[in-house]
Amino acid sequence: MDYKVMLTTFGMIFLAELGDKTQIATLCFAAESKSRLAVFVGSASALILTSLLAVVFGSVLNRLVPWSYVRIGAGGLFVFLGFWILLFPGGK
Repeated sequence: MDYKVMLTTFGMIFLAELGDKTQIATLCFAAESKSRLAVFVGSASALILTSLLAVVFGSVLNRLVPWSYVRIGAGGLFVFLGFWILLFPGGK
């Protein structure tokens, strides 16, 4: 196992998730639930499953599309979504 990749991935995902809406939703579930363990297990299981899907689809994508195109596509998607959120913030 490549521990450098594992620790880098852990650090980046941990920092990206701090204050994320998923974390806030989990906080709200824990605040209103009597079973904190059930909230933790449900939340952790969901994050594990989404991570598994990302790794599987990422490895398939790596075989089909050159890495430079994936980077450009991901960057373009982030920029597009950023503008979308600015222009259409939702709510009332």
